[in-house]
Amino acid sequence: MPQQNRREFLTTMTTSMAALAMASPGATHAFAAITPRTAGIRFGTQLNAFPIKPNDFGTFLSAIDQARQIGFQGFEAGFRFLQPQFASPEMARTKIEATGLTFFGIHIFLADAGYDQQTRVAPQALYEEVAKGGASLGAKHLILSGLPALTADGLKLKIDNLNKAGAFAKSAGLKLAYHNHWPEAESKLGEMEALYTQTNPELVSFVLDCGHAFRGGLNVPAFIRKHSHRIAACHLRDYKHDASGGIHLTTLGTGDLPLKQIADTLKAVNWNGWAETEEEREDHAQTGAEVLVPAYKAMKEAFTS
Repeated sequence: MPQQNRREFLTTMTTSMAALAMASPGATHAFAAITPRTAGIRFGTQLNAFPIKPNDFGTFLSAIDQARQIGFQGFEAGFRFLQPQFASPEMARTKIEATGLTFFGIHIFLADAGYDQQTRVAPQALYEEVAKGGASLGAKHLILSGLPALTADGLKLKIDNLNKAGAFAKSAGLKLAYHNHWPEAESKLGEMEALYTQTNPELVSFVLDCGHAFRGGLNVPAFIRKHSHRIAACHLRDYKHDASGGIHLTTLGTGDLPLKQIADTLKAVNWNGWAETEEEREDHAQTGAEVLVPAYKAMKEAFTS
């Protein structure tokens, strides 16, 4: 990302001040400090922390407006939040673009039974529908989660199908990014390494979920140093180990994730992707800004200190 010139900085500052002025009393404006970004790295958020109703587009717009007020530059959204807009996307796209936020990606995450049990990713008909719908709404990436492969042949099939999905996404005007969970990091097949080295880099990139990878035992900074050229975004979620040997999600910056080391590594390799918070909870609580404000603060401090 090029350095801002003085006029661009003043424009950004004015826009940010206007956004903060519109924030409701007691909302997020007290935390949205205007500070320079780390060159090349943009801050975004997955919207799962917000109580969005798929059939009420106003709740989606409220979520991204709150994300803007907090200070995020872009967002990632689950496909169900936007699926009702696919049939007539023009008005929705206009309203999304009016926020000034980048629509980084539309994400397909399913219950285990919803995935194609052979390819271990979303069924082709679904990812094609979401790719076309997401593109019509201004998304930049189609993001796929999936199941871990069970055999070496199954892993090859998954890789082949990610390449296939990537080709379709490209034809729709999007880039494909695969998002890992902890089972891929735990895989005895070396799945994370295989996905990053054996998929076609022209068709497949990655959203490295650093929290899931950490939970699965991966040395996240070392993995980043090796594979940063394939990473379009990093999800930053934090886990805390407890005295009984368990592990649970906690607010970013309050757990055991080596957040500062991850940030320093990304800066050291001159990475220029998206750092995204993902403040999910085991109890599925969706408290929006309440959890995203401290997560944003922790992320900003890690990357700018």
